[in-house]
Amino acid sequence: MDTLNYLIDGFGVALTPMNLSLALMGAFMGTLIGALPGLGPANGVAILIPLAFSLGMPADSALILLTSVYAGAMYGGRISSILLNIPGDEPAMMTCLDGYPMATKGRASDALAISAIASFMGGLIGTIGLILLAPILAKFALTFGPAEYFALFVLAFATLGGITGKNPIKTILAATLGIMISTVGIDISTGTQRYTFGVLELYEGIDFILAIVGLFAISELLIFLEEHAVSGRKMVKVGKLSLTLKELIWILPTTLRGSVLGFISGVLPGAGASLGSFISYTLEKQITGKKGDFGNGDSRGVAAPEAGNNAASSGALVPMLTLGVPGSGTTAVLLAMLISMNITPGPLMFTQNADVVWGVIAALLIGNFILLLLNIPLVGVFVRLLSVPQMYLMPSVMMVAFVGIYSISHSTFDLYFMILFGIAGYIFRKIEIPLVPIILGMLLGPEMEKNLGHAMILSDGHWSILWQSTLCKILWIIAMLGLLLPYLVGPIFRKRIRAAVTEN
Repeated sequence: MDTLNYLIDGFGVALTPMNLSLALMGAFMGTLIGALPGLGPANGVAILIPLAFSLGMPADSALILLTSVYAGAMYGGRISSILLNIPGDEPAMMTCLDGYPMATKGRASDALAISAIASFMGGLIGTIGLILLAPILAKFALTFGPAEYFALFVLAFATLGGITGKNPIKTILAATLGIMISTVGIDISTGTQRYTFGVLELYEGIDFILAIVGLFAISELLIFLEEHAVSGRKMVKVGKLSLTLKELIWILPTTLRGSVLGFISGVLPGAGASLGSFISYTLEKQITGKKGDFGNGDSRGVAAPEAGNNAASSGALVPMLTLGVPGSGTTAVLLAMLISMNITPGPLMFTQNADVVWGVIAALLIGNFILLLLNIPLVGVFVRLLSVPQMYLMPSVMMVAFVGIYSISHSTFDLYFMILFGIAGYIFRKIEIPLVPIILGMLLGPEMEKNLGHAMILSDGHWSILWQSTLCKILWIIAMLGLLLPYLVGPIFRKRIRAAVTEN
């Protein structure tokens, strides 16, 4: 009953004219960003964070805008997958397998409509799961002490590579680099300067926002300038919609199964939408067996991954809001924004900042309906965007990031530092070092250090406190499994993805 009352209060926040307008704007902008190959939700949210700060938005409005962009980008990623056979982001890769063959058979409109409806169902079921699970997990997390939180952060880093990580060692190295960067500045407990090298601007540490915009957005621009990947690709014509009610009913079980699997994978730290998309598609292919036509334009092959990745995007918010541990790269970016606004995600957020939490959850429910209404009648608008050369679009997007960063601090030092992170991000991407663990290390490093210090004070310096409680032992065991699974399961997982793409 309390959950229902909180949700009603959340609708009161989400339905204010300003927040409703921001949800609409965020959904539209997110779909545009998601439709552009290569940008994806993490980059889209990273680019718009400076704008939210420069406009002086309150925390609830800023989070509603950015989560709407997140949800919209997950919807938009399917457009280029279906029409160009180029995934807008990694989770949309599985949509290419049947979406593009459907389009080449003259059913591009049907594929886009099916993906929009499946995305709506996945997002809606994922948000309902968030409403039901998040308060329970938040109450459980209130029993955590410093030792439990330290073990939880270790678990977050251990599972970060997930079974999709190309190289678990590089993932751990990236997380370690992020933790090292988080120590720059003055140590609050001792007042000691660490790695400042006498530079005044480093005394307060390195701003998360600079690192995020640099590592994600600026590096993406540099990659684009090098590759020009999309130019010259032939787009399939959209054509007329011929989807029937019978086909929608036929794909309904597929959509429901994909939504549930996607939500579960989203809740798991480090798994995220990519895993949700893959397991939803794979399960459906196994269920249909020889009766299906997967890889040749089966509509269930479009519905399953789209339901899975959109449900996973809602599921990834569960650990971020309740434990302060992001479940995906995009939620890591959202976590940085909340911390910058002096809001600490975790169990206390549900009592201290209940209006923010439940306002965002209510906005997600509303946003799914907005996205469905936008994506079916306005699909032509989003398709035309793909015909605009990215050589014009990308610099415009970068200008938003530069103006937003400068408007926050009015410091040219910040701009130089952002560019430095962008160059570093470009180099890391070229040598296949993931960027998300760096951000996660910067975000969780200070809290990890603080909880370790508190645990040591409580135990008079005895390290055994870190594994004394039953909960600590469970977290450490899961963390060790998280380190080992990428070596055991990861190669099999990646081999199956390559096989699925090759078959197509």
